[in-house]
Amino acid sequence: MNFLSGKHIVVGVCGSIAGYKSAELVRLARAAGARVRVVMTPSAGEFVGARTFQALSGEPVWQHWSDDRSGMDHIELARWADRILVAPATADRVARLAEGRADDLLGAICLASQAPLLIAPAMNQAMWQHPATQENLARLRQRGVHICGPAEGEQACGEVGPGRMLEPATLVQSLVDSFRSGVLAGLKVVVTAGPTREAIDPVRYLSNRSSGKMGYAVAAAAREAGAEVTLVSGPVALAPPPGVALRRVESAEEMLAATLPLARECDIFIAAAAVADFRPSTPAASKLKRQAGGRSLALEPAADVLAGVAALPQAPFCIGFAAETDDLERQAQMKRISKGVDMIAANLVGPGLGFDSDENSLLLVWEGGQTRLEKDTKTRLATRLIECAAQRFRARQATKESHAKHTTESTR
Repeated sequence: MNFLSGKHIVVGVCGSIAGYKSAELVRLARAAGARVRVVMTPSAGEFVGARTFQALSGEPVWQHWSDDRSGMDHIELARWADRILVAPATADRVARLAEGRADDLLGAICLASQAPLLIAPAMNQAMWQHPATQENLARLRQRGVHICGPAEGEQACGEVGPGRMLEPATLVQSLVDSFRSGVLAGLKVVVTAGPTREAIDPVRYLSNRSSGKMGYAVAAAAREAGAEVTLVSGPVALAPPPGVALRRVESAEEMLAATLPLARECDIFIAAAAVADFRPSTPAASKLKRQAGGRSLALEPAADVLAGVAALPQAPFCIGFAAETDDLERQAQMKRISKGVDMIAANLVGPGLGFDSDENSLLLVWEGGQTRLEKDTKTRLATRLIECAAQRFRARQATKESHAKHTTESTR
């Protein structure tokens, strides 16, 4: 599976002869499907030109504060990143990062971003082994910074020892590995996504504004977390996530028919699809013609996919979605109880949020608890949703095992 597909990677390039390797790193990351933006320190340009990175990344290259035209562009870039990889990271850059300095563009972006930070050291072997450098690295590790390498071997100065920057292919693999949480390893997950279409006649249908982006992001996040994932999708204009089995459907009835057999065999079911609540009672066999005075359309309830899965005798851990326009918390809890599910992920829909947007925010509610996921990209929200789902799933499993043990002991 290609874990870098669609990911946003910021590559920080510092002043080192190893900077020539960073050009290949950018190329390989893009070939793996990532979007890459390069931030160069002023001294990096003495080794590799900005045009090289612009050509390889297909994006503008950041070098100086003057590139920050609005004064807030560096903050947007910090928010844009899913990962930041500083390669090469010189001894000076390691010290700057350890001190939390923001007196140049790369330092400010690293400090302003909540994305995981990876660094690939490149320096003379004596500089690498110096106690000051090792203390700085220890501080960075304590903060969760991932240190990639270095390798050992002959260095540009002629000395031999640790301090060589890892090869580009190895660093790309480090990026891939950083997206693998493993929290759903060994589990089967079924996700529904997109809208449904309920036929009025052979030409027209009832539907909604769902783009499917949230459901597809959830499926990708579950796969990255190690699960075997099947995605049941309504009609959308999206490519399926790598490594995910896809079933295409159109109506709510078709979605239910495709989902139930899968749900009987899965561990977690996530109903992210915006399934129609109603469908025409009697779809016309031929196209309805325009007529004066309008036309009435009789509706009946459409198939309830989430409730159908939750009602299975051995139901999986069920997560439903709720798109609401007001009173979010109350509506979410009401839906959780009425559907009989383990968790609801609720969001407000409106301008800039929910449908037709790359960003969203979520309120996750379950029996006895809740948490808010503030506005972010749907990709990152999906990752956080999966992390929470894994925790709640494990908690439910532990409760079941404890109850079964207690029941067994009480019957002896």
